[in-house]
Amino acid sequence: MPFTAQKIFTSSQLKLSRSYGTKEYPSILYYFRKTPKSIVCPHFWELRWAYGCPFDCAYCYLQGTFRGKKEPRYVPLEHVFLALEAAFNDSNLEPSIFNSGELADSLMNPKIMEKIADKFEEQSKHKLLLLTKSDNVDFLVEKLRKQTIASFSLNARKVWELWEHRTPSPDRRIKAAKSLMEVGYNVRVRIDPIFPIENWQMHYEDLIYSMLSNFSHDPERITLGTPRGLQKTLMFSKDDSWTKWFTESSGWGKKIATATRKEIYVFFLDKLTAYGFDKSKIAICKETEMMWSELGLNKHYCMCNCVR
Repeated sequence: MPFTAQKIFTSSQLKLSRSYGTKEYPSILYYFRKTPKSIVCPHFWELRWAYGCPFDCAYCYLQGTFRGKKEPRYVPLEHVFLALEAAFNDSNLEPSIFNSGELADSLMNPKIMEKIADKFEEQSKHKLLLLTKSDNVDFLVEKLRKQTIASFSLNARKVWELWEHRTPSPDRRIKAAKSLMEVGYNVRVRIDPIFPIENWQMHYEDLIYSMLSNFSHDPERITLGTPRGLQKTLMFSKDDSWTKWFTESSGWGKKIATATRKEIYVFFLDKLTAYGFDKSKIAICKETEMMWSELGLNKHYCMCNCVR
């Protein structure tokens, strides 16, 4: 199967990036670089091994991406392997992380992902990032894969009950994350989107305590986020009850009020650091430059979920 690579340069033309794929699937590995002005979101690699998700989160942006059709679809594995081999053999490509959870839940099909994770073990330069709300981690527990990073999306139990349908409970995800830590995996956490529901401080403090008290050690990094309402997401969301807090527009869709977002982030920073978590390992997802500055976070040293 012929390999195709399209050369893409940043505005400075100092950093070469590419898309990797086959004639039938030209962008299996795709360098995301569509960050709007004023929004902090470092460029990162997507591994497009599948599209869609079996879970039914009311706020999911994939509803808009796929115009309401989220049933999982898979790229033939032989094409995925050809794209990976091209990237692995490219001496001009700097060590990178390939995010397999941007357009699909990374663990929605463990049998396929097991083969992809094993493929990454054939080299030591690049890492596979699993981003998931699943607890399907048996194949990972059975064998440590040093080139794989696991990132679990967590939320308060009340938010899970309201909007994260068909997903394992936060407690089950925490248990899965702990099991991978104990095997030796690098584990990251996303708490996103954080909703200002009634008594939100209590609900999220319970989550923080449950997470950090059950983990065998701190996660490698934690990324925080608040709801983002992209136009297409809002158009195809069947349940819009999660949108009632939106009052502002940004380069990344509708957002809740700046003052409320800042209150949420300050709360999390205070609670996490009170438990001894390193503030430098906390990032905020797709937020404004102003918010990064007001929180005293360094956007130039951005420990985001999707990057190395």
